[in-house]
Amino acid sequence: MRWWDRHFGESTRGRVVALLRRGRRSVDEIAAALGLTDNAVRAQIATLERDGVVTAVGARREGTVGKPATMYAVAPEAGVIFSSAYAPVLTALVTELGARLSTAELDDVLRSAGRRLAPAVAGGSLERRARAAAALLAELGADADLVTEDGGFDIVSHGCPLAQVVTARPETCGAVEELLAGVTGAHVRERCDRSGEPRCAFAIRPR
Repeated sequence: MRWWDRHFGESTRGRVVALLRRGRRSVDEIAAALGLTDNAVRAQIATLERDGVVTAVGARREGTVGKPATMYAVAPEAGVIFSSAYAPVLTALVTELGARLSTAELDDVLRSAGRRLAPAVAGGSLERRARAAAALLAELGADADLVTEDGGFDIVSHGCPLAQVVTARPETCGAVEELLAGVTGAHVRERCDRSGEPRCAFAIRPR
């Protein structure tokens, strides 16, 4: 069962989202379809907008008087939270690449993907850039801490956003290494713990 369905499927918020996945609606239309008050719907919409799940997509005039009704839809970028396909498909893809390529070739492909994902180098001091890297890793799904170490910084996390893939192909950590190097503009070396459930760890040092 998908994460969204487990946590929100039968809730009022889940019902609002399920309706909007079937087409854009106004507050009045959502209220009528779900047997809720307009205020109850607006409260749910406000929370969903804040969380980036729902977005306003224009307005439609209903009748000849009053303001046009704002129309809402599921935000395009929210699609990932409804899917459980990403991890197994990525794992299968990387595993298949590993079967067709040499270890060095797979490592090169994954590192190139990491560089492609990297945003612009964060500005400021090495510490500021390292904090930006730790924040990015946390945003991706790792509970990351930044510690001062040996003239630079270490990112130590308590999880791995790519755990399923890393378990199958440890070379995947190289993609994240390159991603963080792109963010920091520094030398980054992965020191991930893969002895059990994978945990990210990266050393960031001045070039």
